[in-house]
Amino acid sequence: MMDMPEGDTIFRAATRLRHALVGKRVVELEVRRDPLGRRGPEPGTAITAVDAAGKHLLVRFADGHVLHTHMQMTGAWHVYRPAERWRRPGYSARVIVRVDDGTTAVCFAAPIIELRREHDGRDRPTRASRMLERLGPDLCESGVDLDAVVARLASLDPDTELAAALLDQRVAAGIGNVFKSEVCWAERIFPFTAIAALDDPTRRRIYETAHLQLTSNLTTGPRTTYGRGLAVYRRAGRRCPRCGEKIISRRDRASRSTYWCPRCQPEFPKPPLDSKR
Repeated sequence: MMDMPEGDTIFRAATRLRHALVGKRVVELEVRRDPLGRRGPEPGTAITAVDAAGKHLLVRFADGHVLHTHMQMTGAWHVYRPAERWRRPGYSARVIVRVDDGTTAVCFAAPIIELRREHDGRDRPTRASRMLERLGPDLCESGVDLDAVVARLASLDPDTELAAALLDQRVAAGIGNVFKSEVCWAERIFPFTAIAALDDPTRRRIYETAHLQLTSNLTTGPRTTYGRGLAVYRRAGRRCPRCGEKIISRRDRASRSTYWCPRCQPEFPKPPLDSKR
């Protein structure tokens, strides 16, 4: 099963695209199956910025256009030198950007692609722009406001499980399946604990750990959270590196897997039926 790219992945993709595209001029821009069906920047338009926002990636042009992509579970951006062979089949390309030094950037298999003009008052909000507006603070940012994150977490249903809350991009942007499991393990918390059972210092500490793990992986190669790799993610049946117990996993209704150590992260004991006895 493929994993949704997480905030660190998108941050690194934006960095690569920024170095490859910003300051250069468009020779060709092809956007396939754009729901808005708009004409893009004319050839010769400069690319002014590439930004990551949680799991969203934005390419900005000098004429006010913005290309908005969301990778979900399948998408990826590649950068190719002139005449370099593509590493994915051409039919899966959703966006092709060629610039004046011969570089080609290709977005493959991204489910959400929108090309629009920024700050155009005539436009109604689109699906992608609404998603962007609802994002919580980006945990990949060095100065992320964790107080705002904790406040947003408090707005969720108290029965929301921690694993689901961590994936909710309205609370904080950037966490996916990998960091969801790794953060819970690092904090020794059962992933399916209701957030009502967590006090504010614990909630803040959870997101501090998520912030640290994400920012520690913005410039590295293979993702690491413990030692030289991962502690629990995709390690079901293997030994917990902290206590030696076998790691277990569970899938939710969306087929997203969560991994944890039953000894390090025990489920909270349930209260007796009659607490007066």
